Amino acid sequence: MFTGIITDIGTIASVDETRGDKRFVIQTAFDMEEVPMGASIACSGCCLTVVEKTADSFTVDVSAESLSKTNLGEWTEGTRVNLEQSLKLGDELGGHIVSGHVDGLATLESVNPDGDSHRLVLSIPQEFAKFIAPKGSVALDGISLTVNEVEGNKFGINIIPHTWDVTTMGQRKAGDQLNFEVDTIARYVSRMMGQE
Repeated sequence: MFTGIITDIGTIASVDETRGDKRFVIQTAFDMEEVPMGASIACSGCCLTVVEKTADSFTVDVSAESLSKTNLGEWTEGTRVNLEQSLKLGDELGGHIVSGHVDGLATLESVNPDGDSHRLVLSIPQEFAKFIAPKGSVALDGISLTVNEVEGNKFGINIIPHTWDVTTMGQRKAGDQLNFEVDTIARYVSRMMGQE
Protein backbone atom coordinates (compact mmCIF):
# COMPACT_ATOMS: atom_id res chain seq x y z
CA MET A 1 0.00 0.00 0.00
CA PHE A 2 1.07 3.56 -0.72
CA THR A 3 -0.12 7.10 0.01
CA GLY A 4 0.52 8.80 -3.32
CA ILE A 5 3.14 11.08 -1.73
CA ILE A 6 6.13 10.99 -4.09
CA THR A 7 9.43 10.68 -2.21
CA ASP A 8 11.89 10.51 -5.12
CA ILE A 9 12.09 10.98 -8.87
CA GLY A 10 14.05 8.09 -10.34
CA THR A 11 15.61 7.79 -13.77
CA ILE A 12 15.45 4.79 -16.10
CA ALA A 13 19.08 3.70 -16.41
CA SER A 14 18.49 0.79 -18.80
CA VAL A 15 15.76 -1.20 -20.53
CA ASP A 16 16.18 -4.90 -21.35
CA GLU A 17 13.71 -6.28 -23.89
CA THR A 18 15.56 -9.56 -24.56
CA ARG A 19 13.65 -11.47 -21.86
CA GLY A 20 10.03 -12.61 -21.67
CA ASP A 21 9.14 -9.52 -19.62
CA LYS A 22 10.61 -6.03 -19.92
CA ARG A 23 13.30 -5.36 -17.33
CA PHE A 24 14.05 -1.82 -16.12
CA VAL A 25 16.94 -0.60 -14.00
CA ILE A 26 15.91 2.55 -12.11
CA GLN A 27 18.41 4.91 -10.48
CA THR A 28 17.20 6.34 -7.19
CA ALA A 29 18.21 8.40 -4.17
CA PHE A 30 16.60 5.78 -1.88
CA ASP A 31 18.96 4.08 0.58
CA MET A 32 18.80 0.72 -1.16
CA GLU A 33 20.52 -1.04 1.75
CA GLU A 34 17.30 -0.39 3.67
CA VAL A 35 15.10 -1.79 0.87
CA PRO A 36 14.80 -5.60 0.97
CA MET A 37 14.80 -7.79 -2.11
CA GLY A 38 11.21 -8.44 -3.12
CA ALA A 39 10.02 -5.09 -1.74
CA SER A 40 7.28 -3.19 -3.54
CA ILE A 41 8.02 0.26 -4.94
CA ALA A 42 5.39 2.37 -6.72
CA CYS A 43 6.94 3.49 -10.02
CA SER A 44 4.76 6.22 -11.56
CA GLY A 45 1.88 4.62 -9.69
CA CYS A 46 2.54 1.00 -10.70
CA CYS A 47 3.47 -1.36 -7.86
CA LEU A 48 6.64 -3.19 -8.95
CA THR A 49 8.85 -5.73 -7.19
CA VAL A 50 12.57 -5.21 -6.57
CA VAL A 51 14.34 -8.20 -8.18
CA GLU A 52 17.92 -6.84 -8.07
CA LYS A 53 19.54 -3.81 -6.47
CA THR A 54 22.75 -1.84 -6.13
CA ALA A 55 23.62 1.02 -3.79
CA ASP A 56 21.80 3.54 -6.00
CA SER A 57 19.48 1.52 -8.25
CA PHE A 58 16.93 -1.26 -8.34
CA THR A 59 15.70 -3.58 -11.07
CA VAL A 60 12.09 -4.52 -11.83
CA ASP A 61 10.42 -6.88 -14.28
CA VAL A 62 7.22 -5.69 -15.99
CA SER A 63 4.79 -8.20 -17.50
CA ALA A 64 2.86 -7.79 -20.74
CA GLU A 65 -0.33 -7.32 -18.66
CA SER A 66 1.17 -4.34 -16.81
CA LEU A 67 2.54 -2.89 -20.05
CA SER A 68 -0.93 -3.10 -21.62
CA LYS A 69 -2.59 -1.12 -18.80
CA THR A 70 0.09 1.51 -18.09
CA ASN A 71 2.46 3.97 -19.74
CA LEU A 72 5.52 1.92 -18.70
CA GLY A 73 5.97 0.70 -22.27
CA GLU A 74 6.95 4.28 -23.17
CA TRP A 75 9.88 4.28 -20.72
CA THR A 76 13.31 4.61 -22.32
CA GLU A 77 16.74 5.38 -20.91
CA GLY A 78 16.58 8.77 -19.23
CA THR A 79 12.82 8.73 -18.55
CA ARG A 80 12.06 10.21 -15.13
CA VAL A 81 9.58 8.32 -12.93
CA ASN A 82 7.81 9.12 -9.67
CA LEU A 83 8.84 6.76 -6.86
CA GLU A 84 7.30 5.87 -3.51
CA GLN A 85 8.26 3.07 -1.14
CA SER A 86 5.48 1.01 0.40
CA LEU A 87 3.94 2.00 3.72
CA LYS A 88 5.26 0.67 7.00
CA LEU A 89 3.17 0.27 10.13
CA GLY A 90 2.97 3.68 11.82
CA ASP A 91 3.69 5.75 8.67
CA GLU A 92 1.63 8.91 8.17
CA LEU A 93 -1.21 8.64 5.66
CA GLY A 94 -0.58 12.01 4.03
CA GLY A 95 -2.33 11.36 0.71
CA HIS A 96 -4.95 8.63 0.27
CA ILE A 97 -4.67 4.85 0.19
CA VAL A 98 -3.18 3.83 -3.16
CA SER A 99 -2.68 0.15 -4.05
CA GLY A 100 -0.34 0.58 -7.00
CA HIS A 101 -2.74 -1.44 -9.16
CA VAL A 102 -3.16 0.91 -12.11
CA ASP A 103 -6.66 0.95 -13.63
CA GLY A 104 -5.63 2.35 -16.99
CA LEU A 105 -4.49 5.44 -18.81
CA ALA A 106 -5.84 8.96 -18.46
CA THR A 107 -5.33 11.35 -21.37
CA LEU A 108 -4.19 14.85 -20.46
CA GLU A 109 -6.56 17.08 -22.42
CA SER A 110 -5.20 20.48 -21.35
CA VAL A 111 -2.71 22.21 -19.04
CA ASN A 112 -3.21 25.88 -18.18
CA PRO A 113 -1.53 28.20 -15.66
CA ASP A 114 -3.85 29.32 -12.84
CA GLY A 115 -2.09 31.81 -10.57
CA ASP A 116 1.01 29.99 -9.34
CA SER A 117 -0.67 26.62 -9.91
CA HIS A 118 -1.67 24.67 -13.02
CA ARG A 119 -5.15 23.46 -13.95
CA LEU A 120 -5.31 20.13 -15.76
CA VAL A 121 -8.24 18.47 -17.50
CA LEU A 122 -8.04 14.72 -18.07
CA SER A 123 -10.26 12.09 -19.66
CA ILE A 124 -10.52 8.44 -18.70
CA PRO A 125 -12.37 5.46 -20.20
CA GLN A 126 -16.13 5.85 -19.63
CA GLU A 127 -16.41 2.73 -17.44
CA PHE A 128 -14.29 4.42 -14.75
CA ALA A 129 -16.17 7.74 -14.71
CA LYS A 130 -18.50 6.55 -11.92
CA PHE A 131 -15.50 6.32 -9.56
CA ILE A 132 -14.50 9.98 -9.97
CA ALA A 133 -16.26 12.57 -7.79
CA PRO A 134 -15.68 16.25 -6.99
CA LYS A 135 -13.44 16.53 -3.89
CA GLY A 136 -12.68 12.82 -4.21
CA SER A 137 -9.22 11.36 -4.73
CA VAL A 138 -7.44 9.98 -7.76
CA ALA A 139 -3.83 8.85 -8.27
CA LEU A 140 -2.12 10.06 -11.46
CA ASP A 141 1.34 8.62 -12.17
CA GLY A 142 1.32 7.67 -8.49
CA ILE A 143 0.52 11.17 -7.20
CA SER A 144 -2.42 11.51 -4.79
CA LEU A 145 -4.60 14.36 -6.10
CA THR A 146 -7.97 15.92 -5.32
CA VAL A 147 -10.58 16.10 -8.06
CA ASN A 148 -12.00 19.60 -8.57
CA GLU A 149 -14.83 19.05 -11.03
CA VAL A 150 -16.26 16.23 -13.11
CA GLU A 151 -18.14 16.26 -16.42
CA GLY A 152 -18.86 12.86 -17.89
CA ASN A 153 -15.56 11.02 -18.26
CA LYS A 154 -13.51 14.23 -17.90
CA PHE A 155 -12.29 15.74 -14.66
CA GLY A 156 -10.18 18.68 -13.56
CA ILE A 157 -7.42 18.91 -11.00
CA ASN A 158 -5.22 21.69 -9.68
CA ILE A 159 -1.46 21.14 -9.30
CA ILE A 160 0.18 23.39 -6.71
CA PRO A 161 3.75 24.62 -7.36
CA HIS A 162 5.31 22.16 -4.87
CA THR A 163 3.77 19.13 -6.60
CA TRP A 164 4.60 20.60 -10.02
CA ASP A 165 8.26 20.92 -8.99
CA VAL A 166 8.91 17.68 -7.03
CA THR A 167 7.14 15.19 -9.32
CA THR A 168 7.18 14.47 -13.04
CA MET A 169 3.93 16.44 -13.45
CA GLY A 170 5.87 19.55 -14.50
CA GLN A 171 7.06 17.71 -17.65
CA ARG A 172 3.56 16.76 -18.76
CA LYS A 173 1.80 18.30 -21.77
CA ALA A 174 -1.55 17.94 -23.52
CA GLY A 175 -1.87 14.56 -25.23
CA ASP A 176 0.27 12.69 -22.68
CA GLN A 177 -1.10 9.56 -21.06
CA LEU A 178 -0.81 9.14 -17.31
CA ASN A 179 -1.34 6.04 -15.19
CA PHE A 180 -4.50 6.42 -13.13
CA GLU A 181 -5.89 4.56 -10.17
CA VAL A 182 -9.35 5.31 -8.84
CA ASP A 183 -9.93 5.68 -5.11
CA THR A 184 -10.17 2.24 -3.49
CA ILE A 185 -13.03 3.37 -1.25
CA ALA A 186 -15.04 4.56 -4.29
CA ARG A 187 -14.53 1.15 -5.90
CA TYR A 188 -15.88 -0.74 -2.87
CA VAL A 189 -18.82 1.62 -2.37
CA SER A 190 -19.78 1.18 -6.04
CA ARG A 191 -19.61 -2.61 -5.70
CA MET A 192 -21.72 -2.58 -2.52
CA MET A 193 -24.35 -0.54 -4.34
CA GLY A 194 -24.39 -3.05 -7.19
CA GLN A 195 -22.89 -0.70 -9.77
CA GLU A 196 -19.82 -2.79 -10.61
